[in-house]
Amino acid sequence: MARRGVVAAGHPLTAEAGASILREGGNAVDAAVAAVMASFSLESALTGLGAGGFMIIDAPGSEPVLLDFFVAAPGHSDRERQKELLPVPVHFDANTTQVFNTGAASCGVPGVAAGLAVALERFGSIGLADLIGPGVHFAREGAPLNREQAYVLRILEPIYTATAEAREIYAPDGHILAEGECFRYPDLALALERFAAEGPDAFYAGEVAKRIEQYVCDLGGVLSRADLAAYEVIPRKPVGATFRGHEIFTNPPPSAGGILIAYCLSLLDRLGSDDVVGTARVMKLANEARGAGFAEGLSEAGFAEDFLAPGRIESALGSSGDRLGSTTHLAAMDSEGLCASVTCSNGTGSGLVVPGTGIHLNNMLGEEDLNPLGFHMAPPGSRVSSMMSPTVIRSGGEVVAGLGSAGSNRIRSAVLQTTVNLLGHGMAPQEAVDAGRIHLEGGLLQAEPGVDPEALSSIESGGQEVFRWTSRNLFFGGVQVVTRDPESGRLDGGGDPRRGGAVAYA
Repeated sequence: MARRGVVAAGHPLTAEAGASILREGGNAVDAAVAAVMASFSLESALTGLGAGGFMIIDAPGSEPVLLDFFVAAPGHSDRERQKELLPVPVHFDANTTQVFNTGAASCGVPGVAAGLAVALERFGSIGLADLIGPGVHFAREGAPLNREQAYVLRILEPIYTATAEAREIYAPDGHILAEGECFRYPDLALALERFAAEGPDAFYAGEVAKRIEQYVCDLGGVLSRADLAAYEVIPRKPVGATFRGHEIFTNPPPSAGGILIAYCLSLLDRLGSDDVVGTARVMKLANEARGAGFAEGLSEAGFAEDFLAPGRIESALGSSGDRLGSTTHLAAMDSEGLCASVTCSNGTGSGLVVPGTGIHLNNMLGEEDLNPLGFHMAPPGSRVSSMMSPTVIRSGGEVVAGLGSAGSNRIRSAVLQTTVNLLGHGMAPQEAVDAGRIHLEGGLLQAEPGVDPEALSSIESGGQEVFRWTSRNLFFGGVQVVTRDPESGRLDGGGDPRRGGAVAYA
């Protein structure tokens, strides 16, 4: 039987929520929107109505478009920030710790509701009221936490128990919810029903906006009704690269992740070597390219073109001395070739759950990775930069894959390596996702099990410090990918086991 479509997501029930819409006659964008709303409960530590995100959409006969509905900097009101960011160390394992900053001062203007509404208006075929069913069900009736989501809550426990409102839903019995325990969020169910009835204005104006402002500002933040009212979704032209005869389209500036992925793929394409050694080399070159002026340049017109110019790529290779050279993602593809690849993130969450709204606000203003110029330096209304990089791949003018990843700074390396596995190594989608990954940052190359040990030894012999992980970990991202063969119409997908990913077909 011919398939109507495929959805890959960070939870089996999230993927199934999208696939159910495809079976009912919806298209890939409808499926993606339904799946995103289901993920608000099923993957609540990673996303929600208080989050931001990006969706890249590739429709047959048109050019890909990137919808930017990421978090914006607040500050349109005259309120002054009264309290500082609250640093919280997060321990991925005994050896890897990353500090995240939370609290009221970390909350940016959320964009998810606005973004989903615009995606549906421009590319969908079904109204919101017919897409909220799975999300409302899981929020009201609940679903047991799987291992991966329980792990996320455990390592983020200091954040998710920081306020009485957060404890009410994440630690209702006095302890943080564990694997197999049921997560329910009745206020979210009401919020989704409000969304369907009133559209995004339900959250950017009126009573909900008033409650957000009062709650955040009383705790020392500056997120206001004026900030919410000023928020807009921004359509952008994706940044592009070529690799092994394929066209790759991904998230453009002012976000950083997409342009770095395109840079690495362009380097690898010229190197002609995409093994572990070559991949580690281009990661190093990309890190060097993020030098002085990179963060400032992201907001300048023409920066992407200059950064990816062939002469710059060749110069980077020449200077190398050797010519050899908390986030969730889902993707949906339908049988007509329409693809939607969407990444949403709440960061680690701020710990601020606004009473009666169904909204746990993001902490993007406290994410060090996303504020390279320093905290609270962005002008009001400007987009916070991001590593999130929803991506589509074309061959012969037709979309053949949609992918993206969760994972903070590891997003770019996860998307890079999965793309190389698909196009350079000819792997099937699940195999490409499962393969061991490396990530280079701060002078340390980190490697998962399954990475070629001889290649790692070779890299070490060249003076590079290598840390070998003993098991796979969500630290290395959470890639979800869907594919379509233009000749046969065959649909396939891969879900990342590092984050409980799964694939569902219609």
